[in-house]
Amino acid sequence: MSLRSNVLAAGILLSAIVSPASAEEVGKVGVDWVGNDIVVEAVTDPKIKGVTCHVTYFDRSIIDRLSKGNWFEDPSNNSIACRQTGPIEIGDIDLSKEGEEVFREGMSLIWKQLVVNRIYDKANDTLIYLIHSRQVVDGSAKMAISTVPLFNEPVTWTKGKP
Repeated sequence: MSLRSNVLAAGILLSAIVSPASAEEVGKVGVDWVGNDIVVEAVTDPKIKGVTCHVTYFDRSIIDRLSKGNWFEDPSNNSIACRQTGPIEIGDIDLSKEGEEVFREGMSLIWKQLVVNRIYDKANDTLIYLIHSRQVVDGSAKMAISTVPLFNEPVTWTKGKP
């Protein structure tokens, strides 16, 4: 088995083991005559009740894939907006500066993933949600953030506020 096959097999296995939040498609807007769409999905944070993020990304049509090549990949263009949608209850979250992955979705057959990470900014009592693309070979500089301030909000910390 080649190194590339081993890396692919390990990635598939890891994807099956780690199960971040799932998304629900709430909108789909056609943007051109060849069938390309912008998809809007609602993502709930599995460790924080009462916060919903809306994620958008570009979904290429079959016609676009056939005419332009690069068959297996969608662009890294994406956006995120997160808001309080109910009483906030925070479970056992990662408090490190790197934060924690809360959502991941494939944007190509093998190599690219759309990822949402959550970071807690303790000094400003704010949840930060970062959306970016992850690629095996080169990372993507295209990213966006959204914040949910917790200041002066009734928040329940199940493990106690840090």
